Amino acid sequence: MTARRQFLYWAAGAIVVVALVALLKGVLLPFVAGIAVAYFLDPAVDRVESMGLPRWLATSLITLVFFAIVVVLAVLLVPMIQSQVLSLIQNLPGYVEKAQSVIVPLLERTMSLISADGGQQPGEAAALLGENVSQVLGNLAKRLVSSGLALFNLISLVFITPIVTFYLLRDWDKIVEAVDNLLPRAHVGTIHEQVGLVDAALAGFLRGQALVCLILAVLYGIALSLVGLEFGLVIGIFTGFIAFVPYVGFFLGFAVALVFAALQFGGDFGSIGIVIGIYVVLQLVETMALTPRLVGERVGLHPVWVIFALLAAGAMFGFVGVLIAVPAAAIVGVLIRFLVGRYSESDLFLGPDGTGGPDVPGGPDGEAAP
Repeated sequence: MTARRQFLYWAAGAIVVVALVALLKGVLLPFVAGIAVAYFLDPAVDRVESMGLPRWLATSLITLVFFAIVVVLAVLLVPMIQSQVLSLIQNLPGYVEKAQSVIVPLLERTMSLISADGGQQPGEAAALLGENVSQVLGNLAKRLVSSGLALFNLISLVFITPIVTFYLLRDWDKIVEAVDNLLPRAHVGTIHEQVGLVDAALAGFLRGQALVCLILAVLYGIALSLVGLEFGLVIGIFTGFIAFVPYVGFFLGFAVALVFAALQFGGDFGSIGIVIGIYVVLQLVETMALTPRLVGERVGLHPVWVIFALLAAGAMFGFVGVLIAVPAAAIVGVLIRFLVGRYSESDLFLGPDGTGGPDVPGGPDGEAAP
C-alpha cells in the first residue's frame, strides 16, 4: 500500500471519529467522563496490582475509594455551595443596582459627549443598561437549564460514569493489547513512539493540572471565605477549577472576585487589597511551586494551543468537547511535530541532492556539469 493511500485511510478514519462524536455528543458525556477517570486512576490500579492483588480487586478498591471521596466532598460542599448560589441569586438585583449607580453616570456623561444632539435624556442610559442586564441574565438562565445541568446528564454522570470507569479500569490492559494488535505491523514502532509522547503530555497535563486545580480551589475558597468576601467559597472553587485554562482561568477568576469585592466593600480599600493579595500570592504559589512539581516541563502543550483547543472543541461539541479538547490537542500536537520532523528530512525540504543547497541546474554551486 502506498503512503498516499495510507494517509487517505487514516484521514477517513479521523473524519468518521469526528462525525460520530458530533452525532452522539448528547449521550457521550458519562462515557467520556468514565474514560477520563479511568485514565487518571490507571497508575494507582497498576501500583495496587503490583502488590499481588488481582486486577479486578485492585480496580474495585481504587474505584470505591475515588468515588467515596467524591461523594464525601459533594455531601460536604454542595449544601454550602447551594446556599451561596441561592443567596447570590437573591442579592443579584441589589448588586446590579449598585453597579448601575456607578456605571450609569459614566455612561450618561460619555453619551452626552458623543451624541449628535448634545445631550442624553436623564434615565435613558439606566433603562438601557437595566434592559440589557435583564436580557443577559434571562439568556444565561435558559442556557443553564438546557445545557449540561439537565437532569438526564446529571443522572447519567452519577450512575453510569462509575460503572464505565470500573469496567474500563478492569480491562484497561486488555483493551490496550487489543488495539496494539490492530496496528499496522510495518509502522508499529513509530506509532508506539508517538503514542508514548501523547501519553507523556496527557499524564503531565491532565493528572498534574487536575491536582493543581483541586489544590487551588481549596486554597482560594478558604482564603476568600476567611477574608469575609460574600460567596467567597463559590468564587474560590470557580477560580480553582477554571485555572485548568492556562492564564485565562486566573484572570477570569480574579476579575469576578474583584468585582464582588468592590460591590461588597465599597470604599474599604484595605479589604479589596487583601483580596488582590490573595490572588497574587496564590498565583505565585501555583507558578513557582505547584505547577513545576505536579505538572513539570514535559507537557509539550503550549498554553495558547490549549486555550484554542478548549474553545474550539467546546463550540463544536459542547461540554463533551471540553472534556476531549486536551487529549485531542495533545494528539494533534504530537502528529504535527512528527510531520514537521519528517518534512525536515524529506527532499521537499532538503532539495533533490539532500544538502539543502540551491536548486540550480548543474550542481549545488551552479557550475556546469561536465
